[in-house]
Amino acid sequence: MNNKNRKWWGYFFIGPQLIGMIVFSVIPLIFAFALSMMEWDGFGDQRFIGLENYFHLANDSSFIKALLNTAYYSILVIPGGLILALVIALALNKVKGKDFYRLFYFMPVVTSSVSVGVIWMWLLNGDIGLINQLLDMIGIEGPKWLTDRKLVLPSIAGLSIWWGLGTNMVIFLAGLQSIPRSYYEAADIDGASKIQKFRHITFPLLSPTTFFVAIMLVISSFQVFDQSYVMTQGGPGKASYTLVLHIYEMAFRRSAFGPSAAAAVVLFLIILIFTLIQFSVSKRWVHYEDGGR
Repeated sequence: MNNKNRKWWGYFFIGPQLIGMIVFSVIPLIFAFALSMMEWDGFGDQRFIGLENYFHLANDSSFIKALLNTAYYSILVIPGGLILALVIALALNKVKGKDFYRLFYFMPVVTSSVSVGVIWMWLLNGDIGLINQLLDMIGIEGPKWLTDRKLVLPSIAGLSIWWGLGTNMVIFLAGLQSIPRSYYEAADIDGASKIQKFRHITFPLLSPTTFFVAIMLVISSFQVFDQSYVMTQGGPGKASYTLVLHIYEMAFRRSAFGPSAAAAVVLFLIILIFTLIQFSVSKRWVHYEDGGR
């Protein structure tokens, strides 16, 4: 097969994926940017109003509240999910029957978000929830997890960490198993402790995996919607009102598609900026060359 035929076969195989990306990602993204500068209620004509929707967001208390809530939620989920997944992966890396434990931790990932939300609504119920009943058995009065303004976001963040733990743990396990054993054998000969081996071997060689998991956590945490929508509807008093929930409310309950699209563009830019910052900072601590040896 000559090079020309190989090129066309390559186009043939990537064609469906490329078409899907253009139709379902690129075109909607362009349309969202255009719609963010329009006034439109979903029906009738669209009216160009420039950056007015963005100025409206700056003075919209609901949007600012959603932005702050999402930032707080992300601060809870990103380091919590990253550290817990790494610790469990390290614990399972050498244990017998790790395939069983890997399956056990991964099971919540394949469960639908609505099902998970409903189950955790019962677990966190302040009156009849299983968690508070267990606390009551040891003489502790359980709080109102989902109706207390101070506890609702940490409660949802805890659910999200548990729900995504399996995916992040499996990724870390794959990274750990790709580290050559010869490095640890050399460290054992030199008399290195477990902490020294983790600091000088495991973490540097695991840095590309850590970087990937951190990127995915940033993206998913800023896009949180299902948990707050199913469990609290953004309450109490918008204490769990997030950016994606705000976008949904503006578009499908108020028919304000222009401000909704503007909020979506802002969310896109926030995720893009944080991702670019991570890529920039990663040059100092991510060791791709060492990890590929």
